[in-house]
Amino acid sequence: MELAPVRGAATIEEVAARAGVSRSTVSRVVNGSTAVSPAALEAVRRAIEELQYVPNRAARSLASRQTRAIALIIPEQTDRFFGDPFFASIVAGIGEVVGETDFVMNMLIASDDASAKALGYLRGGSVDGAIVASHHTSDTFLERIADVVPVVYGGRPPKVRADDYYVDVDNVEGARGATQYLLDRGHRRIGTISGPLDMPASLDRIQGFRAAMANAGLEPVAIEDGDFTEMGGALAMNRILSAGELPDALFVASDLMARGAYTALRDRGLEVGRDIALIGFDDSAVATTLTPGLTTVRQPSLMQGRHMASVLLDILAGRPAVHATILPTEIVERGSA
Repeated sequence: MELAPVRGAATIEEVAARAGVSRSTVSRVVNGSTAVSPAALEAVRRAIEELQYVPNRAARSLASRQTRAIALIIPEQTDRFFGDPFFASIVAGIGEVVGETDFVMNMLIASDDASAKALGYLRGGSVDGAIVASHHTSDTFLERIADVVPVVYGGRPPKVRADDYYVDVDNVEGARGATQYLLDRGHRRIGTISGPLDMPASLDRIQGFRAAMANAGLEPVAIEDGDFTEMGGALAMNRILSAGELPDALFVASDLMARGAYTALRDRGLEVGRDIALIGFDDSAVATTLTPGLTTVRQPSLMQGRHMASVLLDILAGRPAVHATILPTEIVERGSA
């Protein structure tokens, strides 16, 4: 939201700097939002008074009009969005909650030109708020989205700010528990196929894996990036096999990558559950289509989508909203480990 000061007056950026808050927080205070902490509210009001900041009233009037629409922004390639069942569960959960209101959901799959598309769309005043369902450390436009409309992130943002809202699963504990599951079954030569190293979820799962290995006094046999895709999982598995030392178990940080690993192992004449144990992460439909069935970490993706939508609706309604929601995971046992 753009709040134009009168000529010669202080800017909204100067108010934010004086108050020690973000530009979006100043914008919310000026427009009467209650989604601001009492301390931030007082700091902004004091800065406005000291700097004699005067917002453009016409802009405020226009900005206060609600569209009754929210944007779901997916900063991924189209094939990745449609190929990963994780996104289907997230969208279904958001849709369930939004469907019970008079809001509508507009979805934007923003790939290479995410910054221009997303920001241009949001600045056009088409929506009241946004949900971002996936993000990478390179997605610098995310902070600028939060300056335009209230945002709820799916997963911990790469750089958490005091007034950010996000809903995540406990990736560290889920990965630690998965690795401990393998250790408890006597496996010692354990590696992992991770997601992209520019995603907080991937880094958290590597952290959990490393923590369990360190606690057991062991070093990982391999850590390979599988890009959260089936092809990436197959390529990562082939790199591990070509390195010469076959692990006796692998923690694979998504079910989709695990399916790729199954294929690579089968092509080498190796059998999951006999020659190597695998445990995945997601408990998506993929896990039950594999033979043997994939033991995996269940993350409540549907519930995550519901929570994301509920938090955003609370913010838009001026109700108190939880800044960080962390959902638990659990291990689902099948035949692969």
